[in-house]
Amino acid sequence: MRLTLAGMAVLEPRDTGVADASGKSRPPSSDETVLGRSYRALSVGIVSVVLLVAFEATAVGTAMPVAARELDGVSLYAFAFSGYFTTSLLGMVLAGQWSDRRGPLGALTSGIATFVAGLLLSGTAGVMWLFILGRAVQGLGGGLVIVALYVVVGRAYPERLRPAIMAAFAASWVVPSVVGPLASGAVTEHLGWRWVFVGIPVLVVFPLALALPQIRRRAGGPVDDGAAGASFDRRRIRLALGISLGAGLLQYAAQDLRPLSLLPAAAGVALLVPAVLGLLPRGTYRAARGLPSVVLLRGVAAGSFIAAESFVPLMLVTQRGLSPTLAGFSLAASGATWALGSWVQSRPRVEPYRERLMTVGMVLVAAAIAAVPSVLIDAVPAWTVAVAWGFGCFGMGLVISSTSVLLLQLSAPEEAGTNSAALQISDGLSNALLLAAGGAAFAALGGGSVTHTATGASGSHPAAFAVVFLPMAGVALVGAWVTTRLRSVAR
Repeated sequence: MRLTLAGMAVLEPRDTGVADASGKSRPPSSDETVLGRSYRALSVGIVSVVLLVAFEATAVGTAMPVAARELDGVSLYAFAFSGYFTTSLLGMVLAGQWSDRRGPLGALTSGIATFVAGLLLSGTAGVMWLFILGRAVQGLGGGLVIVALYVVVGRAYPERLRPAIMAAFAASWVVPSVVGPLASGAVTEHLGWRWVFVGIPVLVVFPLALALPQIRRRAGGPVDDGAAGASFDRRRIRLALGISLGAGLLQYAAQDLRPLSLLPAAAGVALLVPAVLGLLPRGTYRAARGLPSVVLLRGVAAGSFIAAESFVPLMLVTQRGLSPTLAGFSLAASGATWALGSWVQSRPRVEPYRERLMTVGMVLVAAAIAAVPSVLIDAVPAWTVAVAWGFGCFGMGLVISSTSVLLLQLSAPEEAGTNSAALQISDGLSNALLLAAGGAAFAALGGGSVTHTATGASGSHPAAFAVVFLPMAGVALVGAWVTTRLRSVAR
């Protein structure tokens, strides 16, 4: 570990030297890039893993409205998303412990296997609750994978290359964001939504074959040899179970709006509050300067954005009569603009202005979320969603990649897994809670009875969608304020 001029701990990567013609190891050149000879295979491998996750997210999101309708579960629509994020919280804590003590390789492989199992369970489900269970299994795997990847980046890449590899992660969403909705929509319409889920697992072979050997060589073991074989922190595991169970109880109470639902809601809060305080950095809830605010911002940004985005395809299908393909395509350009925002934050010349860029990014996110429900007015063209979401995703590209960069700058090597898990817990917990809140408001205003407008059936409730989007825009504005508290020491 060493200190920057600002007094911030940063990660020292492992020796990533390569052998020259004489067989001797030489350090990578100072002008080496993420696609240079020293890092090319590793970069392509881990970006391919992100590509798989991106394709799943874009494809499944397009098929979700049809799946919910055929399984008679539109009223439980938010659960299909929040169930994923709830179990991912447990996976994140497990992955943080696993990676710090034994290296990220085991967490990554186990996560991918679990992720695939969840896809198959959802794709073969006959009822909505079984479908949601499959999404929950997916979430456990996804939580393991994302934290393990962050630890790999922190150990295998020097600080100067981390913004670039984070930008590459964002860029890997571009092709899936365009191809995913189109392919998923076509498969859903012609073969059925189930094939979207059961077809994705075949894509896992290439990332595994390419990434695992490089990860084993560069970041396979614990950061400290003394940590090898150390037992997991049982207290953190218990807190992780508490946070997952508490979030699940709150989601259940949010969907069941009867007075009796106050009991599971109270139990959920009793489990959730001490777990959050124990797993997140001290001062996160009050936006203390430095690492706590970085962790808080990640949750505010991701939660408001994902909670809003989850309802966009359903709104376009049920309120504007778009096909699943067109509804998914309305979000296709967002991957490119997200990648563009991430690329901008990776430029060395913008480093002194990172916090200002993040403020601009959160303002763009808030404006985009607020603009989307305007299409509930028939005179507003449906393509307005695509334009607004493109700007919002550019803002997310500025913010999300920057929070990852700042977290690694503020983390000592032996804390990389734990702090990465805290960042992802904030992300996943915010997603779960804000989706639960949005789903409750959606159901309370008749969202469960929305129908496809092209059928001529009655029961559409535009207000059920507006009450989801507008509060999320307010949450995003809170994130703009949090961006002013990211640095604990002036540069």
